[in-house]
Amino acid sequence: MLKISTLEEFNKKRKRKRDASLCLAVQKIIDAVICRGDEALREFSLEYDNVALDTFRMPLSEIRESHSLSPELKQALEKSAGRLEAFARFQLSEFLPFSFREKETAQGVFAGEHILPVRRAGIYVPGGHFPLFSSLLMGVVPARVAGVEEIAVFTPPGSDGKPHPIILSTAALLGIDEVYALGGAHAIAAMAYGTESVAKVDMIAGPGNAWVTEAKRQVFGDVGIDLVAGPSEILVVADDTCDASLVAADLFAQAEHDTQAVPLLTVYDEKVRKKVIKEIIALLETFPETETARLSFEENSICFLAESAEEASRIANVLAPEHLQLHVKDPSLYKGILKNYGSLFAGKGAAEVLGDYVSGLNHTLPTGGTARFLNGLNVWTFLKRQTTLRTEKSCDASLYQEARIMAEAEGLVGHGHSAIKRK
Repeated sequence: MLKISTLEEFNKKRKRKRDASLCLAVQKIIDAVICRGDEALREFSLEYDNVALDTFRMPLSEIRESHSLSPELKQALEKSAGRLEAFARFQLSEFLPFSFREKETAQGVFAGEHILPVRRAGIYVPGGHFPLFSSLLMGVVPARVAGVEEIAVFTPPGSDGKPHPIILSTAALLGIDEVYALGGAHAIAAMAYGTESVAKVDMIAGPGNAWVTEAKRQVFGDVGIDLVAGPSEILVVADDTCDASLVAADLFAQAEHDTQAVPLLTVYDEKVRKKVIKEIIALLETFPETETARLSFEENSICFLAESAEEASRIANVLAPEHLQLHVKDPSLYKGILKNYGSLFAGKGAAEVLGDYVSGLNHTLPTGGTARFLNGLNVWTFLKRQTTLRTEKSCDASLYQEARIMAEAEGLVGHGHSAIKRK
């Protein structure tokens, strides 16, 4: 547990190979849905979810009449959705209201930009043992703020053929009237290509298991996706002023996600590592059903030793973790150095779990080092920036000659002809 390792050793093991058999199985599912539509969806629902479904879309009456939320949970969800909306609007503030804009880049030449939402989005919400209804908020709210016209929710059915009641109730709370009892790779295929009863979407967003993730990877290009996410991960940087019990709690919160989750720790003194391990062991002995977290810690947890804030920041920048948490005396010392992370949680009060649920941040984030170049799910996921060009009579004629020169240098004489015809 939290074995000491170097960055180089960890990175050698970090690259996960794609499971060839999983890739092939997912491809067969996608092909079947493309070829046989609803018939294939029924077969896969029976095979993977053990339910025989005649239809997949939930009747509007059942969505609106669901009442499985306690008053406390309903209030928490409403407040969380409000904060997500407020932050999404903040992200767009410099562009609202959306309007066409132009810049004159040369005499009489105007380059313009429209910002427009995708028309239809599919939001995937994991079900199973842990129904992640919070992921419904994370997908629906930014899509709605972006102005997406149609939002459809896809989530696995339970033994009764219906989505988990809390997911269904959360959809009702958000005013969603299109919910499908479909999960797994076949749900992604239905979203991407459409069937007799499922209209295809323009953008797919939301986390899922390895099958869902692989399906998103394979359909990308035919449809947009938010990102291809792997197992959840956190890197905690802790100095000798940290509360070891809080560090352990934050690491444990990620470890309980999945046996493949990756809890990482950077310390300046090995005494801190030992204190944290002691607190983790106490948590494993206190909570029920800790086997998932135990395996995560035993198989995947690593501790890095650093000598300075600069070195700890270098480790973080190379790892580019999904979640980066600072349990240090002065988090401000790190903020100017840290460059790569999905979300940063600065200080012991900024619990990562707040980012999961109630802070206004989105919890669908890049993993596996992809935070070096990817954003997490956000309002811009659902927006397109489209460019335009127009000219006026005053257009500088030398531009056509310049275009011809460049085109002919590339060997594209047709391009050059098209340009010079306008001179």
